Amino acid sequence: MNIQYEALKKFSYQIDFALSNYSNHGLDIKKYTNVVIGALGGSGIGGRIVKSIFLDEFPIPVECVAEYTLPAYVNEKTLVILGSYSGNTEETLALFSEVKNRHCDMLILTGGGKLEKLARENSIKKYFLEPGFQPRMALGFSLTYLVLIFAEFLNKDVKPALKKIATNVLNTAPYEDEMMCAFDALKSRVENKFVIVTDNYFESTGIRFAQQIQENAKHEAFTHVLPEANHNVIESYYGTIPSLFIFIDSGKHPRVTARFEFLTNLLEVENHKVINMTVNEFGLESVYELIHRLDWLSLYVSDYKKIDSLNVPNIASLKEYLSAV
Repeated sequence: MNIQYEALKKFSYQIDFALSNYSNHGLDIKKYTNVVIGALGGSGIGGRIVKSIFLDEFPIPVECVAEYTLPAYVNEKTLVILGSYSGNTEETLALFSEVKNRHCDMLILTGGGKLEKLARENSIKKYFLEPGFQPRMALGFSLTYLVLIFAEFLNKDVKPALKKIATNVLNTAPYEDEMMCAFDALKSRVENKFVIVTDNYFESTGIRFAQQIQENAKHEAFTHVLPEANHNVIESYYGTIPSLFIFIDSGKHPRVTARFEFLTNLLEVENHKVINMTVNEFGLESVYELIHRLDWLSLYVSDYKKIDSLNVPNIASLKEYLSAV
C-alpha cells in the first residue's frame, strides 16, 4: 500500500496517542492577554484550525505566526506555543530565542530535534509528537494536543468528543469511498487550478486542503474567504476560468450562505465545476472529519496525476540552499 495511504489510515491512532499522552499544563488563561502559536507548514496548520474551532468562545486573541520574528506586542503577558514536528524548523527555532528574550511562558509540541533539546534544557512543558510521519500527515497529533490545551483553559472536557472522533475515523473505508465519488465528479477538470472558497470558520480547513493539494499532488491551489472575496475576487469570475471550485460553508451565518448560493449559480452558468463539501454542523467532529475526507481527496488527485505524493523535491532543494547561505 502507498505509504501516504498508510499514514492517513493512522489518523485515528494519532488522535488516541495525543489523548493518552496529554498532561495538564496547569496554566490560568487570566494570566495572559493573548496567545501566539508559532509553527509552519504541516506543523503550523493545527494552530490555525484550533483557533477556528474555539473562535466563538476563547476569551483572548490568538495569533498564528509563520515567520522568523514575533510581533512587537508579544511580551511577558503572552503565552507562546511553538510547534515543529521535526524539531529542526529554522523559523521556529529562531522564534524560540525571541520568546526567551521576551520572558514569555511557553509550551512546545515536537517530535524531537533541536526544539526538544531546548525544551528539556530550559524545563519547558513539552508535548511529544510520535516521529515517523511526514509532518503534513501527522496533523492528528498536533491538532489534538492543541484542542486539549485550549479546552483546559476553558475548563471544558473535550475528551469524550475526541474519543468519538477517533472511533469514527478508525474505519477509513466510508471516507475513502465518499472522496472517490467526489473525485470522480471532478477528475475531468483535475488539471485546472483548485480554488477553495470557505467562510471564516472553515478558512483554516480550506488552507489545509490547499496545502495538501500543493504538497501531495504538486498542483496549484488557492483559498478565498467569504464574505471578503465577494468584494474583490468575484470580479474575476467572467467567461471561462481554468479553475475547479470547491465550496466549504459552515452554515453559521445565513447571509454568507446566501453568498455561496449566488456564487454557485454565477459559476455554473458558465459551466464551471463547483463541488460543495457538505457539513451538517460546524464543530469539533465536523472539522476533524472534513480534514480527513479532504486528505483522501488530495491523495486521489496525486495518484490520478501519477505524482509522487511522498517526496517534496523543491522543499528539499530550498532547505539545502538555505543551509549553504
